[in-house]
Amino acid sequence: MKTAVQHGGGWPAILYSIRMGHRVGYRNLWRTLSSRNVCKTCALGMGGQQGGMRNEQGHWPEVCKKSIQAAAADMQGAIQPDFYHQYSINELKKFSPRALEQAGRITTPLLLKPGSKYYQPIDWTVAFDRLAQKLKQADPSRAFFYFSGRSSNEAGFLLQLFARVFGTNHINNCSYYCHQASGVGLSQSLGTGTATIQLEDLDHCDLLFLMGANPSSNHPRLLTKLKNIRRRGGKVIVINPVVEKGLIEFRIPSNLKSLLFGSKIASEYIQVRPGGDLAMLSGLAKFILEQNAINSNFIDSATEGFNDFKLKIQNLNWDDIELGSGLQRKEIERVGKSYIAAKNVVFSWCMGITHHAHGAATVQNIVNLALLRGMIGKKNAGVLPIRGHSNVQGMGSMGVTPALKEAVFNQLTKEGVFVPSFKGYDTMACIQAAYKSEMDFAFCLGGNLYGSNPDSNSTTQAFSNIDTVVYLSTTLNTGHAWGTGKETIILPVLARDEEHQSTTQESMFNFVRLSDGGIKRFPNLKSEVEVIVEIANRVLGNNGLFQWNEFKNHESIRKLISRIIPGFEPISNIGKTKKEFHIRGRILRKANFSTASGKAKFIYHMIPNLNQLKENEFHLLTVRSEGQFNTVVYEEEDIYRGQERRNVILMNKEDMDRIGFLDNDRVVVKSKTGQISNICVRSFDIKIGTVLMYYPEANVLISQMVDPLSRTPAFKSTAVTIGQS
Repeated sequence: MKTAVQHGGGWPAILYSIRMGHRVGYRNLWRTLSSRNVCKTCALGMGGQQGGMRNEQGHWPEVCKKSIQAAAADMQGAIQPDFYHQYSINELKKFSPRALEQAGRITTPLLLKPGSKYYQPIDWTVAFDRLAQKLKQADPSRAFFYFSGRSSNEAGFLLQLFARVFGTNHINNCSYYCHQASGVGLSQSLGTGTATIQLEDLDHCDLLFLMGANPSSNHPRLLTKLKNIRRRGGKVIVINPVVEKGLIEFRIPSNLKSLLFGSKIASEYIQVRPGGDLAMLSGLAKFILEQNAINSNFIDSATEGFNDFKLKIQNLNWDDIELGSGLQRKEIERVGKSYIAAKNVVFSWCMGITHHAHGAATVQNIVNLALLRGMIGKKNAGVLPIRGHSNVQGMGSMGVTPALKEAVFNQLTKEGVFVPSFKGYDTMACIQAAYKSEMDFAFCLGGNLYGSNPDSNSTTQAFSNIDTVVYLSTTLNTGHAWGTGKETIILPVLARDEEHQSTTQESMFNFVRLSDGGIKRFPNLKSEVEVIVEIANRVLGNNGLFQWNEFKNHESIRKLISRIIPGFEPISNIGKTKKEFHIRGRILRKANFSTASGKAKFIYHMIPNLNQLKENEFHLLTVRSEGQFNTVVYEEEDIYRGQERRNVILMNKEDMDRIGFLDNDRVVVKSKTGQISNICVRSFDIKIGTVLMYYPEANVLISQMVDPLSRTPAFKSTAVTIGQS
């Protein structure tokens, strides 16, 4: 066990950057980070036409450890041919996620034949012909397409277009396992599924709620904005069952004063019980109503459903609120007083909110609280879902969903596209259908669908039932070992900064950036767009609807996007103009909402009846470490939490004392879906009754329970038991 640092960022981040520069070459790393390409990691947004280390406000330098980790991964050498002869599938299964990632770049198509134990390198023609044959034989209603948030808008739009023309609506993306609850909840309440603010609004708010998020590890560049809120006298209220050191104090490497002396982040740190946020928000609403601190003019003119919401909130019992939230009334009221005193408030959240069976409902309760005081539909205030992958929001915008938005559906119809009439499956439904042998073909555009899934044992079986699984990838991951079909094809593709043509990405602030690409590393790779076009030509040919070869030119794809996707009109000529833009209609400066009535909606939700834990039963939270990004593990250690390994379970010291565990005892962790042995138990500052383990390794313990509104798995709603090994 390492000693946890007392802050985030600082000299450890700088030293890490130096080590990465030494590993891949300082000049190469500088060229990559400073090129006009969008950052490959979080959706906060960095890079593009202002330069690789600038945000949309032009601030420099904007770079973080995550950016460097992703860049260095793409700069690895190639996997040598003898690797595939040396390691069988069973041996690859013994590799850790980090070991697979660091094996090197995939530079040739790979084929795992039925019954074979080894991947074999093949050439592109063989790969395309084999893939096309499988697709031609497949029933479109038994084929699904999955999209990663690291792909471009161009690739995402083109692949979903191909899939629709091919004849399926089983089209989904990684947001179903992260922020789909945000999109669904916000859309029902506000008529938009994204952030209502832009980046510069964070420079003028005087209170920010940070709920169920750990940006010190996952979105480090956001900490500059949080530091600045504190510096100008504002407040940052952190709501999280786990005390994260980086949210107490962070040392920002690009700011000398912060680097030397540190910057305080949390003004208050509220340790809510897991899943208790909805109850806490209901308590805050009750307090606001009791204090008559509402914005009546805004409510009357811009909202609907208030009277019903008010009555139900007023009837809530404080005892039920305290039980549901794990907080005392006085704690909630103290937060409420800060909210009443603030003039411009931003509500931000991440997967600590969305990874519950009531995730969308909690998002709507956040909106309710904002509406009470008119904190939506004005400058410098609003809601901000903190999204993960750099272009996950763009995938949603491009129509990468089972059901298309009405406006997109209508425009596609005008273009002559016959959209299949059957209901498309969401991500979990696709895996469940595969488990029942109802899927014959799976196409994964990047990412690690296997590693993203709960219930790893069932997921492995689901993939094994699929006739053909296709991956477009840059490096190996656990899906290539465990998520194999009867036949598996891996196609090596260019990374974003290697693209031969420019591509676009969308940040969580609804800002569309342009990446130039242009860096040359390996000769045998193809762009994602090129791969999709080749497949479309072989499967659909010249069907009279589209000349697929025309889409090899990204400008042609962008012109089609501009005609079909509302708000994306400027993308048509972005390759020539180089003018990046905010998507029209999403930033809410006025109380004009895209709902049927034109008004925002108060939507009441009952406090959920959270599972009462039995003896020796704990509430498991799965989290990312400081050394990883989503399913990609770059480093085994988690510096901020003081862990040198990942096979750990972190517990409250009182819980450990009650059971009789000592630090470094070996335990078995069990749930209804699986178990993990030889886990090292360690004490940590976490809510009593709560334990923490690392994702994706702990996915074997997570059930397939989903939020009924968004179909997002409840990764943070699992009960586990712990016993001695």
